Amino acid sequence: MAAAQPRMLSSLVASTHFLHSPPSQPLHHIFRYNTGRKHVYMQLSRTFSGLTNLLFNRSLFMDLISRNDLPNTKRKPLRPGKISPRRPVPDHVLMPPYVKSKKPPGIASGAEVHDEEGIECMRASGRLAAQVLQYAGTLVKPGIKTDEIDEAVHQMIIDNGAYPSPLGYGGFPKSVCTSVNECICHGIPDSRALEDGDIINIDVTVYLNGYHGDTSATFFCGEVEEEARNLVRVTKECLDKAISICAPGVEFKKIGKTIHDHADKYRYGVVRQFVGHGVGRVFHADPVVLHFRNNDKGRMVLNQTFTIEPMLTMGSVNAVMWDDDWTVVTEDGSLSAQFEHTLLITENGAEILTQA
Repeated sequence: MAAAQPRMLSSLVASTHFLHSPPSQPLHHIFRYNTGRKHVYMQLSRTFSGLTNLLFNRSLFMDLISRNDLPNTKRKPLRPGKISPRRPVPDHVLMPPYVKSKKPPGIASGAEVHDEEGIECMRASGRLAAQVLQYAGTLVKPGIKTDEIDEAVHQMIIDNGAYPSPLGYGGFPKSVCTSVNECICHGIPDSRALEDGDIINIDVTVYLNGYHGDTSATFFCGEVEEEARNLVRVTKECLDKAISICAPGVEFKKIGKTIHDHADKYRYGVVRQFVGHGVGRVFHADPVVLHFRNNDKGRMVLNQTFTIEPMLTMGSVNAVMWDDDWTVVTEDGSLSAQFEHTLLITENGAEILTQA
């Protein structure tokens, strides 16, 4: 496998879930990359506000290794397909600043807290993202190419006067993420056709009138085995349970405990490498939202917006990155599922802005 470049990680692009560094902290100070080795070690300074324990208590890593055929399954291992050229966006569509910037994006300091006008803008972007995701889900069927899903999503977003947030984010070449079977996140739409029995996470983010709305869901393609259906169901339940405990003053660490406790009941793994995040005028902002048990500080505040986007696996939670520097799959080839919503903290709890 070709040497991977040190890069930001997100659950986007994602939802990405991005690690950020202050202007005074160059990227190479966060990552230690050894040429000729198959690991990228990620390390954090104690001075990083709000990022304590983001990446496995500062000590874990992502293996960048080649895989053999999947163990104990009849599924074919996921392989890269052909990526089509980048799709154009009309000049009249407002683009986020990072599209033309050569600087690697990350998580911006400061929470996304909105006034009434900002809340209405967030509702509009969230509503459009939900509608796009719902439409994308109707396209999922055996034989359709993930690139065809990207084409449809791209067109719907720009037809509504919005920009597809993933396009050009840190060099991501497409307008949506399509993560199939063992792909945890950041799958690049390509020429691979979906097969009967696949599961696919579609991650949609739109930039409308200066605000991002971010959401994802995992869909069934054709006749899906019961064990895969159960994984998807429990992942959605994890998100729903986490949302139900959100309110002003609630500690963010309760999100991770809620998700992890529920996943444990079914012996599913909780992916730690990718996180939820503040979202609004910028794609990824504070707070970093961990989906596993943690001791991070921080509480939710009124009119704040952020995402929760748990990723569960049937096996290993160790992540392997393809040499496209985006696609992340489970180390053992086991299935992975994800769901995501953008939330607004209200006096009565949390409003789901990306509810279809």
